[in-house]
Amino acid sequence: MVQQYCSHAKALAALGRGAFDAAYRETASISPAGVLPPLQAPALWVVLDLVEAAAKTGHTAEAAAHAAAVSGSRVQDISGRLALLAGAAEGLAADRDMAAACFERALQAPGANRWPFDLARVRLLYGEHLRRMRAYAQARTHLEAALDAFQRLGAVPWIRRAAGELRVTGVQPGRRGRLTGVLTSQEHEIARLAATGMTNKQIAERFVTIEQRLNNAVGKLCVRQIDVEVVHI
Repeated sequence: MVQQYCSHAKALAALGRGAFDAAYRETASISPAGVLPPLQAPALWVVLDLVEAAAKTGHTAEAAAHAAAVSGSRVQDISGRLALLAGAAEGLAADRDMAAACFERALQAPGANRWPFDLARVRLLYGEHLRRMRAYAQARTHLEAALDAFQRLGAVPWIRRAAGELRVTGVQPGRRGRLTGVLTSQEHEIARLAATGMTNKQIAERFVTIEQRLNNAVGKLCVRQIDVEVVHI
């Protein structure tokens, strides 16, 4: 049992840094895919870890088999935490059209807020799924919540992973995981021009002209600097 708990810790660390092959090896050593060994409590706590590692290393059949074994054993009836983990595992193994419903059911598990790390993981996985489905607004909601929870817990590898997912959706996470809402000077100028009614093409042409003028100015400054250095010598 001590070895299994150590393997679970290693698997969580591997999942946090995206080393899914290592996570699959560690979790499979606790519970073979598609099997829930009797009288082995650690096998219950890695149901989500094993399915995620399997799904993200191309072992889709193993992921589906384990999710089915978990669902068939009714472990979700034991506690709210297991309902949260088992529901998310089912979502990872489900078809694209069915996954969202599985994740939503998982998030409704009774007492899910009592397990902030597990809840944040499920929100992260759900956000990743929504991002792949190009439901970016919904994805950001769950990814922000996950990032905020990981930051409060000090789960550094998971902070990086959630922040990376948020960036993929096209936003820059703030210090607490919220959207910064701050525009760069160029973005502000683009927004101002768009508000005047200019088309995308006109705005693009405008910025090409600005860039050309800037390059000319830089070139002249460089030449002037060279002249000054020559005179100084």
